[in-house]
Amino acid sequence: METKNLKTVYFLGIGGIGMSALARYFHAAGCMVSGYDKTPTTLTSQLEAEGIKIHFEDRPDLIPANTDLIIYTPAIPKDLSEFVKATSGKFSIKKRAEVLGDLTNSKKTIAVAGTHGKTTVSTMISHIMYNSKAGCTAFLGGISKNYDSNLLLNPKSELMVAEADEFDRSFLRLSPWLALITSADADHLDIYADHQDLKNTFTQFTQRVVHGGVLLIKSGIGIEPDPDPEVEFYTYSLDKQADFYAENLRIEDHRYHFDLVVPEGRISGLSPGLPGLFNVENSVAAAAAAWLSGASDEEIRIGISSFSGVKRRFDIRINTPGLLYIDDYAHHPEELSACIGSVQKLYPGRHITGIFQPHLYSRTRDFAEGFSKSLSMLDRVILLEIYPAREKPIEGINSEMLLKGIESKEKFLCGREEAMRLIARNQPDILLTLGAGDIDQMVAPIEELFTKALKP
Repeated sequence: METKNLKTVYFLGIGGIGMSALARYFHAAGCMVSGYDKTPTTLTSQLEAEGIKIHFEDRPDLIPANTDLIIYTPAIPKDLSEFVKATSGKFSIKKRAEVLGDLTNSKKTIAVAGTHGKTTVSTMISHIMYNSKAGCTAFLGGISKNYDSNLLLNPKSELMVAEADEFDRSFLRLSPWLALITSADADHLDIYADHQDLKNTFTQFTQRVVHGGVLLIKSGIGIEPDPDPEVEFYTYSLDKQADFYAENLRIEDHRYHFDLVVPEGRISGLSPGLPGLFNVENSVAAAAAAWLSGASDEEIRIGISSFSGVKRRFDIRINTPGLLYIDDYAHHPEELSACIGSVQKLYPGRHITGIFQPHLYSRTRDFAEGFSKSLSMLDRVILLEIYPAREKPIEGINSEMLLKGIESKEKFLCGREEAMRLIARNQPDILLTLGAGDIDQMVAPIEELFTKALKP
């Protein structure tokens, strides 16, 4: 896509994590950027501070008449007045995935796919490569704590890193030079007929790797790769035999340390700056992709060690002797189990409270038993109502059905304000906020509550 031909770009759903990265990209390219979103957030405030105009009312009259391109997210309701005007035939309009495809297909792109893990892995790869001799531009699916942004820019580099989203089959718009797949658990069953349909679509994604490119897949995830015969194929694993895996894995000074076995030897002395065994696996994946992209051993070693993580991905917000508070985006039973399990391993014997906001009626319906089982790992569960996002309610599907299946002795179903009162009355030993909806808006008030309580 030739951005130089675009002067005015408008976004429907500009506050989304993927949309805001594109908005920043076009703004940096000199375009006049503006947009609509349903509610103001920290991210929309940052965009406004950067000079991007945003409004939060459905106002078709605020779409500039001279708009060259309207970019929209599939989460936008089709009956929204602005969307109706945008699709009236008077404007050039594209989905976010189409635009990302246009931009990345013109570069040597590393695309990271998977039902979980892709945001951390793609951000970690970006951090390594951005600071390497090769450099990179990156569209991130979360806010990197190293850069406080979801966009990294290096116009001189031929390398681009992007998250490849399986929702709405968006990732089939991409033509990556290197495709990495972290996982393929059942998810988005509102989009896919069943788990096999999802896995078949991941197989289609492996066919999108360009001639002469590279495919890297976590071993044992049940995907049948079908790349071009001229594509190099590699596997990675946490610590089992694969093309890339961790060896000599150990904990020293409260950090994991390991050596990375690569096809031509090993990279010794890797030590992720992030806690949790799942972040060792993420580090193996990112280091493997960086190695295949030409990063040196030392660039990989420094990048893995200095990576600070992604906001809302096992994000430690407060850590004092009497209180640990972690915020995490986990919104699938497998992600909840991984997050809660890591906390249990890192802090054995401590009492864990979790506030969870289910995301989507369809996901709650499809994985109700799994959610209840994962949440039962908590000592105290505070359950919020379902965040609907793009969906209409489904009869009989609510948070109460999850609550009934949770085996924790202390369990509550309430609104945000009551949740705040609960944790104020019974200050937790360890608190987790979990979910992909707007539960992130509780983070600042919780920090403020505990900061006041911790003051002498």
